[in-house]
Amino acid sequence: MLQQVIPLAMLIISVALGLNLWRLIIGPALPDRIIALDTMYVNGIALLVLFGIYQNTMIYFEAALLIAVMGFVGTVAMSKYLLRGDIIE
Repeated sequence: MLQQVIPLAMLIISVALGLNLWRLIIGPALPDRIIALDTMYVNGIALLVLFGIYQNTMIYFEAALLIAVMGFVGTVAMSKYLLRGDIIE
C-alpha cells in the first residue's frame, strides 16, 4: 500500500514545485518571490524524504537536512537584504 501512495505524493509535490517556480518567476513583488523560494525548499525536502522512503535508503535524508540548512540561511539572507539593503553590516 505504501509503495503505491508514495509515487502519488511525489507527483503532487512535484506539481507544487512547478507552481512555486511559476510564482518565483511571475511573482509581482520581491517578498512573493522570497516566499516562493522558501516554499520550494520545503517542497524539495519533502520530495527527497519521500524518495528516501521509497528507495529505503538513508542518504536522501542527509541531503534533505543539508537543503534545510541552506534554505534557512538563504531565506534569512534574502530577508535581511530586503529589509536593510545589504547582507553584511
